[in-house]
Parts: sequence; structure tokens; C-alpha cells
Amino acid sequence: MNGKISKSLSVENAKELLNSVDAFLFDCDGVIWKGEKLIDGVPETLDLLRSHGKKLVFVTNNSTKSRKQYAKKFHSLGIPVNEDEIFSSSFAAAMYLNVNDFPREKKVYVIGEEGILEELEQAGFTALGGPADGKKNIELKSDSLFEHDKNVGAVIVGLDQYINFYKLQYGTLCIRENPGCLFIATNRDAVGHLTDLQEWPGAGCMVAAICGTTQKEPITVGKPSTFLMDFLLQKYNITTSRMCMVGDRLDTDILFGQNAGCRTLLVFSGVTNESNYEDLSKEVKPEYYTNSIADMLKYI
Repeated sequence: MNGKISKSLSVENAKELLNSVDAFLFDCDGVIWKGEKLIDGVPETLDLLRSHGKKLVFVTNNSTKSRKQYAKKFHSLGIPVNEDEIFSSSFAAAMYLNVNDFPREKKVYVIGEEGILEELEQAGFTALGGPADGKKNIELKSDSLFEHDKNVGAVIVGLDQYINFYKLQYGTLCIRENPGCLFIATNRDAVGHLTDLQEWPGAGCMVAAICGTTQKEPITVGKPSTFLMDFLLQKYNITTSRMCMVGDRLDTDILFGQNAGCRTLLVFSGVTNESNYEDLSKEVKPEYYTNSIADMLKYI
């Protein structure tokens, strides 16, 4: 899409887009909701697309919840979504270990929240860390050695509001000292709309800290990596050219769609808006852009 001109969504091209795709892939934060608040017009838009026979899939980089927990959130907001319609980076992290035959006797250390722990448990892996380690303190004193589990074979880093010095040291030691220990990032988003009124630090901050201490780069399983697309293609018999990725971030959502060969629609309801679009779109340009997904109600 680079080098091409992005178009504002309109009556003419919205109908063409609708008729040319069989599935819409939606990011969640900044597209469906901001924090616990639904973005105006979202339920009606999703109902409209379903009424036209379109498959709806929700692909989120936010790893704080599992697919089961996200399904509960959708239902609490009045949107009927099945667990198997949700593809989260927490799920992607567990599936990466699964498809790469991660040894079941090895443990996984988590710098992240319940979503990652739950997906690992469902996949049959033993996990350490998570929110519980957010309550642990360290003592910097002479002749004191920080102990870590030598049987940890992977460290997964995601969004973590409980991150602390204990977790950073634990994850660092596992990666640096345990032979062959994997360093996996759920995603590298710099910021995210964790509440409706402002942006907050994203998982990229936590990942960057571990990159700094280990001098290593992680395996990233969330957007813009197309790792999750493999599972989408297994589940839905739809070619990527018949899918449209809808998101509020150019460097993750739109790039993910482009990397996979999908149509792309950028919305200005989240991280990207009309005022910063020109600066942010120098490297990655969407096929279409609009204020929010609710604009489809006007155009279709």
C-alpha cells in the first residue's frame, strides 16, 4: 500500500469494500471500546455486517485477558461474541509454544497478567510469575543472590500494570542464564487506550526493558506479525484478499493486514486521529480511513 493514495471511506467505496470481502477483522482497544466504554455505534455496525453475512473476527494485541475473558467482556457490553471468534496475543503466545513443541517439563515465566497465565494453563503449560510477582520486593544488599528457576525455558512479556524490579530481574536472569530460554513478546505497542479518556504505556515499554537488560530481541507473536493469521486461515476457509483488517494503529493493525494480504481500514477513534495521521502514515498507509467503524452505518 506504500506509495499509493489512501482514500476516505465514502458511500461508493464502502459498498465496494463490503461486497469484496467475506470477513472483517477488528482490533478492539480504540476500535470497539476504550477501556470499559463502548465506542458509539459499534453494536449497530457489527449487527449490520452480520446481517450482510460477513464473518466477524476480533484480533487484539492486548494480552491482559484470555479469549474466554474477552468473550465475557463483549457479553457484558451487550455484544454477542463467541470465544472462537477472538484471537488475542495471549492466545498467540501459548500457541507459539504449542506449535514449536515447547517441552512440557519446562516452565514459562510471565511478565504480564492473567490473560497469558490462563491461555498457558489451557494449553497445558506450567507458568510462573504474572500478577502474583507484582507484590514481591527485592533487597539490594551485599552477599545477596537473587534466585531464579533454572527450569524456565521461556519468558513471555506482555502488558503488565504490576511490573516491578523483581519481575525484570527474574525475566532477565532466565533469558541470560538458562540455556536456550526463549524471549517472547506478545506485542510491542508503545501505548494503548486502557481507559476512555487517555492513552497509557503499552506492552512495548515492558518488552523494551527486557531487551535492554538482555541485549536480545524477542520473538513477537502479536500484530504486525502474521503468526495469528495462520490460525485464522485454519479456522475460516477465506483467502486473505477477501478479508479486511480494521484498526486504529498503522504500525500494528494496518501493517498486519498488509503483511497478510488483506484489505485495510484505519479508524480515527483510537491511537491514530486526524491530527497525527499525516505524521504517522509516512511509512504505512491504509487503503481506506474513516472516523470510526460506525461510519459504515451511513455508507452501507
